[in-house]
Amino acid sequence: MAEPARARPKPTPETQHYWDGAKQGELRLQRCDDCSHVYFPPRPFCSKCASRNVSVFKASGKGFLYSYVINHRPAAPGFTPPYAIAVVELDEGPRLMSNIIDCPQTPDALELDMKLEVAFQTVDDTLTLPVFRPAKG
Repeated sequence: MAEPARARPKPTPETQHYWDGAKQGELRLQRCDDCSHVYFPPRPFCSKCASRNVSVFKASGKGFLYSYVINHRPAAPGFTPPYAIAVVELDEGPRLMSNIIDCPQTPDALELDMKLEVAFQTVDDTLTLPVFRPAKG
């Protein structure tokens, strides 16, 4: 019997630019053209001032580990415990949930405020996910 697959995000017209960017190896965010607020998750209006005058831009992909929890239970299909569920604060300001790769999934290795950089995991021909790894240098 095949192992259950990981849950898949469902792109919408408002989030398609984010998923297209990931497939191209870019982490894309939105910025309000009126108040300059950078936000995530994607939406058609600014989360600070509600302006619909927003634009999409390529983020640096750099940030730091804001918070995490290590899951040891096999509750989520498609994941092998232990694995970290992380909150990454991007250099541009927004925080997003992701996974940490290329690093032991232990409290000794996952230090709060450690510098991270985006990487991309190709799930299949239609889905690429942004994940994070310890920054080099």
